[in-house]
Amino acid sequence: MHFWYQFLTYLLYPFSYFFLLIRKIKKKEHSIRYKEKLSHITELRGDGFLVWFHVASVGELMSILPLVNKLEEENKIKKILITSITLSSSEVLKKKISLNKKIIHQFLPLDFPKFVNKFIQHWSPDLAIFVDSEIWPNLIYKIKEKNIPLLLVNGRITNKSFIKWNLINRYAKKIFGKFDLCIASNKETENHLKILGARNIKNYGNLKFSSSKINFNNKLSSPLLENIQSRKVWCASSTHDSEEVFCAKVHLNMKKKYKNILTIIIPRHINRVKIIEQNLKKLDLKIASYNNLNKFNENTDILLVDAFGETTKFFKILKCVFLGGSLIKHGGQNPIEPARMGCKVYHGPYIKNFSEIYSYLRDLGVAHEVNNINSLSQHLIKEFSINQENNVDVMSKIDSHGSNILDNIVKEIKSYINI
Repeated sequence: MHFWYQFLTYLLYPFSYFFLLIRKIKKKEHSIRYKEKLSHITELRGDGFLVWFHVASVGELMSILPLVNKLEEENKIKKILITSITLSSSEVLKKKISLNKKIIHQFLPLDFPKFVNKFIQHWSPDLAIFVDSEIWPNLIYKIKEKNIPLLLVNGRITNKSFIKWNLINRYAKKIFGKFDLCIASNKETENHLKILGARNIKNYGNLKFSSSKINFNNKLSSPLLENIQSRKVWCASSTHDSEEVFCAKVHLNMKKKYKNILTIIIPRHINRVKIIEQNLKKLDLKIASYNNLNKFNENTDILLVDAFGETTKFFKILKCVFLGGSLIKHGGQNPIEPARMGCKVYHGPYIKNFSEIYSYLRDLGVAHEVNNINSLSQHLIKEFSINQENNVDVMSKIDSHGSNILDNIVKEIKSYINI
C-alpha cells in the first residue's frame, strides 16, 4: 500500500509548485514563505538537541504552547522547531514567540519524498512530536528510517477519520505502529488507536485544558476596553457560515431589552469577513471591524473581529460566549479556552468532536445547549441580570485539571529527551 502512496506522490510532484502558486494568488499561502512547503529552507538548524513539533493549524498550535513553555526550561534542548500548515497558524505564532530565539517556525513541506528527505536531512530532529490528527505517511516512514523517536501527542481520531483509516487497516497498522508513544486526548481516540495498531498508548486527558505562560500583548487597547465595559456585551466565537446571521438575530432580539448591547463576532475563518459584513448589513445593523476601529462607537451593534490571535483578549473580559460550528453539522469547536477564562459557554446541538469536553464542562455548570434564537437570548438575559464576576472556583478546577494533564505529558516527553 505504501508503494502506491509513494507512487501517487511522485506523479503529483511536478505540479507541486503550481499548486502552491495558485494558493498564493488566492492568499491562502504566505507571499514569500510558501516556498518552505517545497523545502526551500533558509533558517539554520544550529547545534544541540532539537525537538520538533508538528501541528496543523491554530487550535493545535495553541494546545502545545504550554508544552513548549515547559520544554524551553529544559537545558538539554537547544532548539524547538514548530511546523504547521496554515497561514493563520504562522500569524498567531509570530505574535506569541516574536522575542524567543529558541523557537523556530517553518511550514511543513508537502508529503513528497524529495521535499521530506531534504527537510529531515536539514533539521535532523532528535525527537519528533506530531499533534492531534496529523498523519503524513512519507514523513513518518522517513523519520523512522532515521531512527528518530516519534510521538503522537494529544491524539484525536474522530469516528469519521477512524472509518476511513479502518478501510485500509493493514496499512494503518504499519503507519500507527511506527509511533513510539501515542498519548490520546480522549477515550474514543484511545480505542481507535488500539484497533489501528498503535502501541504504547496512554490517555491523560485533553492537553487543551492546560494554559500557557506565553502570553505577550494580551490586552485590548484602553479606548476599546472602556467602550466595551460600559455596555452589555457578549461574544460569538469560531462561527461558521449562517451562524453569524443567527447571532445577529439574537442581537436584534436582545436589543429590545438592552439598548446598549454589543455583540462581538469572531469568525472561524477571517477571509469570510466581507461576506459576513454584507449579510449582517441586510439586517440594518451598524458594524465595525476590529482592524478599523475608527468606525467603532457607542452606536455600533456588531464588532467583527478580522484579525488572527485576538480571541483570548475578549474572553478575558466577557461572561458569555456562544461557540460556533455547533449549529451546523460541523461537529463543534473546542470550548476549553472560554471556559478556562471563566465564561459561560453556549453551543448548538452538533458538538460530537468535543463531546467529552462538553460533558466535563456541563458537570461544572458552565456549558449549555441552545437550539434557537429565543433560547440563547434567555440565557444571555439571565447572565446580564446577575451582577457577579466570572466563576473563580470553576476557573481554578479547570486550571488544576489542565496542570495535571500537562505534567503527565511533559514527564512522558522528557523520558525521550533524557535518555
